[in-house]
Amino acid sequence: MSDPLATFDLSPLGGRIALVTGATRGIGEQIALELGRHGAHVIAVGRKIEDLEALDDKLKAIGGEGTLVPLDLTDGQGIDRLGASIFERWGKLDVFVGNAGVLGRISPLAHIPAKVWQEAIDVNLTANWRLIRTLDPALRRSDAARCVFITSGAATKLRANWGAYSISKAALNALVQTYVAETGSTAIRANLFSPGPLRTRMRAAAVPGEDPNTLEPPEAVAPLVAAMCVPAFTENGVTYAFTERGFV
Repeated sequence: MSDPLATFDLSPLGGRIALVTGATRGIGEQIALELGRHGAHVIAVGRKIEDLEALDDKLKAIGGEGTLVPLDLTDGQGIDRLGASIFERWGKLDVFVGNAGVLGRISPLAHIPAKVWQEAIDVNLTANWRLIRTLDPALRRSDAARCVFITSGAATKLRANWGAYSISKAALNALVQTYVAETGSTAIRANLFSPGPLRTRMRAAAVPGEDPNTLEPPEAVAPLVAAMCVPAFTENGVTYAFTERGFV
């Protein structure tokens, strides 16, 4: 069975304004580079300026360009200011990839420290709500706004000890589907991408005994996420699972 995302032409990304959170490593970095490679102006959000500068060097090396935004996604007021800044500078936003996420702790619910639980909710869920809220005016000004949120199979395949991560991702799925219901009559399309196990730091922390060489690298999914960002991708409210190579 052919991959439904493999045939999309990515050249229409040229000249589009794209924001990527968690853009300095892993999946987010590869998505930012893929969008930049095809001509999008990448607004890269990350916590550390030195990591953002390293990404900027990589973007320039492939002929891309970006705007660096050092921002901790637990800073709600900082998120609020971001949307206003984007609207003032560009007047629109064409692509929003909500990639940033934290694992929390692999631990029984009763043993998760309150601080760890709150961080998982703040980064995986609340930050995306605040981003939707602040970016919505700019997204509505695009002729074909595309939002892609990175979810996980853990949101539906609930297992012991994965509570903070699973519950925050399940809530993210509900958030996205609610936004889909509210924007169905607009040019905004919002969807979910579930990458499955990849060779990332988060995966290594979650499954420390696993051989990373048995996993695909994050760059394997970047072209597929980019395909969900082009105007020709008109699905709305769907979830693409990389392990299934299709929609689920």
